[in-house]
Amino acid sequence: MNPRLASPFRALARTSVLLLLAALVATGCSRNTREDENEGVPAAELYQKGHDSMRMGNWSNGAMTFRRLVAQYPYGPYTEQALIETAYANYKMGNNEEAISGIDRFIRTYPTHQNIAYMYYLRGLVNSNRDTVFLQRVWSLDSSRRDLASPNQAYADFNTVTDRYPNSRYAADARQRMVALRNTFARHEIETGLYYLRREAYVAAAQRATYLLETYPQSEYQNDAVALLAVSYARLGNDTLAADARRVLEQNEPDHPALSENWPNEPWKIRRLNPFATERTAIDSDRD
Repeated sequence: MNPRLASPFRALARTSVLLLLAALVATGCSRNTREDENEGVPAAELYQKGHDSMRMGNWSNGAMTFRRLVAQYPYGPYTEQALIETAYANYKMGNNEEAISGIDRFIRTYPTHQNIAYMYYLRGLVNSNRDTVFLQRVWSLDSSRRDLASPNQAYADFNTVTDRYPNSRYAADARQRMVALRNTFARHEIETGLYYLRREAYVAAAQRATYLLETYPQSEYQNDAVALLAVSYARLGNDTLAADARRVLEQNEPDHPALSENWPNEPWKIRRLNPFATERTAIDSDRD
């Protein structure tokens, strides 16, 4: 390259680096300035400031203000409430691990706090949303076909609320969420049973259906479980048990597609290969 041409390029590169450094320094100074503004501010004033940020949906600024409050005033009612608010802010921002960590620390430190029921309830909300990856949100992938460790923990959290604090303001909603989670668990079992059915593992399919009926009675998928029993027993050649299952299904859901020999109706393979299609199964297809 011509030395006379190289010099302007070097000058431009130096200028770009200096501008980048200046921007980074300015960002750091801005953050430090905001934190310094809160230094020495009374606890009540700091709490109100953080609360106002939260009310406007500025979760990040609210959490930062509450962290400053806790750092400056490690004890007292404002500090306790700030810890609760920080956990909620982390939940709203999707910082699930930080939210869980803060909630667990609060429960250990203040096991008899007047808002302890809320903290268990909040932990249930966080665990309900935990491990929800980007593709699940964008493409509406079925949560029942994912790892159920976090939903199981959420169920345990909500159960704690309903069991220990049945008269709290969160108990009714916790019960409703437990019902929804039970349906998710039941769907997981029916999907697993249908997988075994496709693989011609009929005994395993029948066992899954039986487990669903015993573990999650009155779930949304109890009739599908009975249908799975009927189909599995029929393919095993056990006509007596298959007829019994069909008779139960006729009583509970006379319009179920299994009674017209049209169940399960798997989606087209080409649909399952389409990465842009929402996740669908035989259960969904039969109810379209």
